[in-house]
Amino acid sequence: MSDKKIKKKKKSWFKRLFSKTPTVPVLRFTGPIGMATPLNPGISLANTADMIERAFEDKKAKAVAVIINSPGGSPVQSMLIYKRLRALAEENDKKIYVFTEDVAASGGYFIACAGDEIYADPSSIIGSIGVIAAGFGFDKAIEKLGVERRVYTAGEKKLTLDSFQPENADDVARLKELQKDIHKTFKSVVTTSRGEKLSEEDLFTGEFWTGNKALELGLIDGLSDVRTKMRELFGPEVELDLIKPKKGLFGRNSPQGVMAHLTGATPAQLTNQMISSLEERALWSRFGL
Repeated sequence: MSDKKIKKKKKSWFKRLFSKTPTVPVLRFTGPIGMATPLNPGISLANTADMIERAFEDKKAKAVAVIINSPGGSPVQSMLIYKRLRALAEENDKKIYVFTEDVAASGGYFIACAGDEIYADPSSIIGSIGVIAAGFGFDKAIEKLGVERRVYTAGEKKLTLDSFQPENADDVARLKELQKDIHKTFKSVVTTSRGEKLSEEDLFTGEFWTGNKALELGLIDGLSDVRTKMRELFGPEVELDLIKPKKGLFGRNSPQGVMAHLTGATPAQLTNQMISSLEERALWSRFGL
């Protein structure tokens, strides 16, 4: 659904104060979580906190709706956003309704668990409740090229999982322990949020499902979209007020800010931008998108 359809002409604060028309603020989280690039700042608490706060400021609002379209990313940023949403919902005694679009997987589903109720499209991709780490090994490549890499460290584990070193079994075992710990936290959030709604199947293998199957498994509460559900709950006159990020005249997220950043970037920075874009593309492609 386009943002134009979500948001009608914004009323002045005076008219809204005395209006009897029900209003629901809408937050939209789109993209990978925590992966920041000049062209796409990603989803993080730092760039969503202001929007989240403003969504709960309207005391007359019936609830807060959250739209998620994310393949996942940083577990830390997912937790921070989840906790901020839940804290403000409890402080303001408001329910959160979450609506997933193409995908709410991994960290995207983590954030979705902040909702009192979660809705999806029948073809949405839901789940991927797991932890993943991926990389490349370049040790054989640089050996063939005759490249000698020189690294100096203080701390014997400082080179753990270095891409230019042969894979080390101890390093992999250590990584798996970290992943188990993060996975435990993820599972705890899901079970706390969904409770007895979850089926008895093992839902924490990293597998993902369509919205139809996710409903059977108890991962979501129904099949709907934000406009349909809000009209169903609060009447056909309900106004959906999309909360947008604040932008300075030449802020980094503005077209001028992006161009200024890119034109002044070093070759290394441009390379990092390209790599980050490829990583983002890889995240989406895991779900056929």
